Amino acid sequence: MESHHLSAGSLKEHLQVKHYAHDHPPVRDANEVFESRLSPLDRLAVFITDKVGSMGFFGIIFLWTVGWVGYNTLAAKVPALGWKAFDPFPAFVAYLLISNVIQILLMPLIMVGQNVQARHSEVRAELDFEINQKAEKELAIALERLEQNNQVLLTILSRLDALTSNPQEAEQDQEHKESS
Repeated sequence: MESHHLSAGSLKEHLQVKHYAHDHPPVRDANEVFESRLSPLDRLAVFITDKVGSMGFFGIIFLWTVGWVGYNTLAAKVPALGWKAFDPFPAFVAYLLISNVIQILLMPLIMVGQNVQARHSEVRAELDFEINQKAEKELAIALERLEQNNQVLLTILSRLDALTSNPQEAEQDQEHKESS
């Protein structure tokens, strides 16, 4: 049966659209998925990475360095102050030792934290891919419905053209409907 010969009832049936039911699981929050996969050590590494990579930590290290170097320099260069240098100028051996130990301890922790954060990015990418697949499927359904609607509109237009090009047929159709 060609689409331009559809009856009014058939057109109405063709126009009725079934309710679309989502047949996929709901969208998941990447942060919740990521948090659920973290071990306590991973959480510690992320915490340390977040804190060490902040301006607050930089400020603490800066003030500690200025305080340490400043005190020991003044104690060595200005005897009138009566301060005793605990890490003599210019070597600052204790400062360098402590700084290096901190760096040695923080470097692997920062790398672990960065790896954990990279896994978070991977989770986000996986969930984005799932969302894109769902959107593609729903878009295909929407396009299919648009094509159906286009066919129905073309049928209606062809029937209107037929009725307007042959007014006698239009009167007969009208009489037929009134007698029914």
